[in-house]
Amino acid sequence: MSYDDQLAMIKDSYLVNPPFPASSRLPIHNLAEYERLYRQSLESLPNYWAEVARQLEWFTPWSQVLDGTLPDARWFVDATSNVSVNCIDRHARVRPDQVALIGLTEDGAQRRWTYAELQDITARTATALRQLGIRQGDVVAIFLPNLLETVAAVHACFRIGAIYNIIFSGFSPRALLDRLQDTKAKLVITADESRRRGRSLPLKAKLDEILQEVPSVRHVVVVRRTGATVAMQPGRDVTWDEWLATATTPTAPQAIEANEPGFIIYTSGTTAKPKGLVHSGLGFLVGTAHNVQYALDLAPTDVYWCTADVGWLTFPIFELVGGLAFGATYILYDGALDYPDAGRFYDIISRYRVNKVFTAPTVLRTLARHGDELVQPYDLAHLERIALVGEPLDSHTWRWIYEHVGRSRLEINNTYGQSETGSAWTSSIVGATAAKPGSCGLPLPGHAFAIVDDEGRPLPAGEVGQLAITAPFPTLARTIWGDPERYRQTYFSIPGHPDWYASHDAAVVDQDGHIWVLGRIDDVINVAAHRLSTMEMESAVLEVPDIAEAAVIGLADAIKGEVPVAIVTTRRAMAQEELERLVDAAITNQIGAIARPHAVIAVDQLPKTRSGKIVRRLLKDLVTGKPDIGDVSGVENVEILDHLREELKPEP
Repeated sequence: MSYDDQLAMIKDSYLVNPPFPASSRLPIHNLAEYERLYRQSLESLPNYWAEVARQLEWFTPWSQVLDGTLPDARWFVDATSNVSVNCIDRHARVRPDQVALIGLTEDGAQRRWTYAELQDITARTATALRQLGIRQGDVVAIFLPNLLETVAAVHACFRIGAIYNIIFSGFSPRALLDRLQDTKAKLVITADESRRRGRSLPLKAKLDEILQEVPSVRHVVVVRRTGATVAMQPGRDVTWDEWLATATTPTAPQAIEANEPGFIIYTSGTTAKPKGLVHSGLGFLVGTAHNVQYALDLAPTDVYWCTADVGWLTFPIFELVGGLAFGATYILYDGALDYPDAGRFYDIISRYRVNKVFTAPTVLRTLARHGDELVQPYDLAHLERIALVGEPLDSHTWRWIYEHVGRSRLEINNTYGQSETGSAWTSSIVGATAAKPGSCGLPLPGHAFAIVDDEGRPLPAGEVGQLAITAPFPTLARTIWGDPERYRQTYFSIPGHPDWYASHDAAVVDQDGHIWVLGRIDDVINVAAHRLSTMEMESAVLEVPDIAEAAVIGLADAIKGEVPVAIVTTRRAMAQEELERLVDAAITNQIGAIARPHAVIAVDQLPKTRSGKIVRRLLKDLVTGKPDIGDVSGVENVEILDHLREELKPEP
């Protein structure tokens, strides 16, 4: 469908009212109250965010709530506090014996830390960092999977004002090297190994491959995850347990000014150099706590699980910082969600009585693919809410999860955000505003936006353009590490509006005010001069009940410029003729004949990252027969690639 007439599917979407009564913990109980609060928040952004910030603990007050405009806005100027106090200490004071963290691994191991234990270990880890010479402003690299020690390491950095950089534990040595060299990290905290799908994955050995090229790294701390024998360099390397044993006195939290950098997180580049986004620790805390409050309504009585890998920003937003601000009990799972079988997801929810989950749409599509029989053995009656971020959840899977997993009483909340925005700033308000399968909900209070055309002119509802943020909010990244000019050029390029943030995502607002994100502006195929969104085509394909997952890529064509190719997994064996007929009909009916795919290819599995995103770049490389498909270290199921290459072998 062209951008002139592509809204038919959105206009046919439907609202699903929240199945639970409005929570007494939220200031919004219905749509009218949301609309009033949203309007008021934009009329006085400083006053609104000051009220949000006052829900947290501060050491000294701010002299000014907001100073300046984007890209140079500063929040809570001169105020000081500490992220670790707000996420750990204040809960440990009132509920020291409550379980804070439950650490699970795919091989069945379990560990628990109470809030008192988490506070003690975090404070002593901060002491151990200081004993190695780490001070405020120094960079500590954390190359770990989802372990309890990862939480302590992050909050120990917050405690002393060190800047942490979590590096995805599945990255290749090259990707690891790039990040360590860019940040000039002084210390790396890693593990001997991690475990994934029953296999041991070396972490310390991977680090050792490249450390000679990173002279800034003076110390390496190694968590004994599997107990494997690894090389330890005297004077540089120490095990976590030995290191922590030297820190007998806990470190008090340091007063950190609200605009000081808290951490660096890199965007995943494919051709360009990855960008090290710098987030302020306290601004991130204020905004993510606000996000979690409205999207999940967490409370100390909840058992909550964010399934994301700690290496992606979803985890700091929804568990490590924004999540921990609410003092619940948190699951950390180190392993594949479908190992040893696809029932692992249900088993954890049932066994630990998890009532709130944050996950990726791809996880839910995988569950739906396995059908109702997989659900039956598990008690999921206590599951209240599933929130999502990443790719939009298609309405077919949304309905299946709602009916079969949630027994038509589950609240499913699809949200939207970016590494740059630091929060998922569009969302349903739990218990108050209706969800709409496929949409990203409504903008949260305190977040101003516009849909703009190529000239920067705001567009009305129903017209597709670039999603722009038109006013500051606390979680927006402050700069790119070591390259502030690149930050300005990349994100503040909207004509006529140098103080508007450019998301580089195409979006539309529907008749009910819901935001629909249609994909990256460059994820558009030009077919015979018609601009087609690959994400919309995928949504149409996923309306076919027998199709579980779909990825659409564009291939060069001598006549049309580009043609779409749909690559799918199916819930049952299907003849090629039937598959093509169903996919062609779905796309033609929902989008138009111009979008009919050049080819439909069924495969056993699609390549995905640990966060559940399909790696479309890789599919395009395989379909075109590209001999060098580049770095695949971020791919979760890398073992499928040889088979996938055969399945996608280009025609002669």
